[in-house]
Amino acid sequence: QVQLVESGGGLVQAGGSLRLSCAASGLPYSTYTMGWFRQAPGKDREFVAAMNWSGRSTSVADSVKGRFTIFRDNAKNTVYLQMSSLKPEDTAVYYCAADFVFAIDPDKYTYWGQGTQVSVAV
Repeated sequence: QVQLVESGGGLVQAGGSLRLSCAASGLPYSTYTMGWFRQAPGKDREFVAAMNWSGRSTSVADSVKGRFTIFRDNAKNTVYLQMSSLKPEDTAVYYCAADFVFAIDPDKYTYWGQGTQVSVAV
């Protein structure tokens, strides 16, 4: 059974930092692309960042480029999202996802975590 478990969310002041983690189990993690997505109330789920299994292919949304970094530790079956210079508009539920293909379209991802709330206060 595939499980993706996110952690690290919380409340932070604008300009602050958070690191999200997503621990994967039940899949050949080192062959999968891992992605981060977010969904704010009343909005569609949007792409944040993705990294393929080797780390050689990475994509980051323009809205977070230069502030967010995705990286993974295949030995720990964990992907991270380092978020810096957080803004109130970053407030959302953040989800990690996994699939064999490298994609930014959430519909391409088969496996999803339960999400973790990130709230950025003014």
